[in-house]
Amino acid sequence: MGMERPFSVAIDGPSGAGKSTIARAAAQRFGFIYVDTGAMYRTVGLAAKRAGLDAHDAAGVEALLPRLELKLSYGADGAQRMYLNGEDVSAPIRTQEAATYAAGVSAMPPVRAFLLDTQRALARAQSVVMDGRDIATVVLPGADLKIFLTASPEKRAERRWQELCARGSGESYEQVLDETVERDKQDSERAIAPLRPAPDAVKLDTSGNTIEQSIAEILAIVRRKLG
Repeated sequence: MGMERPFSVAIDGPSGAGKSTIARAAAQRFGFIYVDTGAMYRTVGLAAKRAGLDAHDAAGVEALLPRLELKLSYGADGAQRMYLNGEDVSAPIRTQEAATYAAGVSAMPPVRAFLLDTQRALARAQSVVMDGRDIATVVLPGADLKIFLTASPEKRAERRWQELCARGSGESYEQVLDETVERDKQDSERAIAPLRPAPDAVKLDTSGNTIEQSIAEILAIVRRKLG
């Protein structure tokens, strides 16, 4: 269908709900750009770690921001790659340590403001599927379609643990479950942009689904909205 203006899909939910996989598949199917906002926070977190800062050193991280240049690029397969000051950091930002740093820096108002402009500009320029934790509530409150994905902490930890095992990580399932529960607590209790569904979001619990089933459900929802 011909669209007069860009179409935006906002997908929010806790860590491990399948947001990135589902959002990427939907973007590919409809020819939209996929924007993984979590990767942006992980990139700032990685920069903080490399600068020798603590994950909760708000003053130190804020002072670091003017020296950071974040860029996104997209491969032929639609996969998003993240660049930090010219270096492709797509692999190093996927460690559990980078996730811990991301949780710390994402609670800092200056970091959220720094990334917000970039995220909104992307959605103004082209049709996007954007995933994160506050896309529908803060980043794109006017999104054409808002989806909130969730799953039980145990199911999400299991998915995350399998991902980490595939990458050769030695973390135990129990460690990943503890980290998942702690991340949920941080996300839902932070003062700025806490994780919560937008009132007009379509809610989908993926606990009992395979990833293929979840993707099929989301594609059907987007298709109905596009008309």
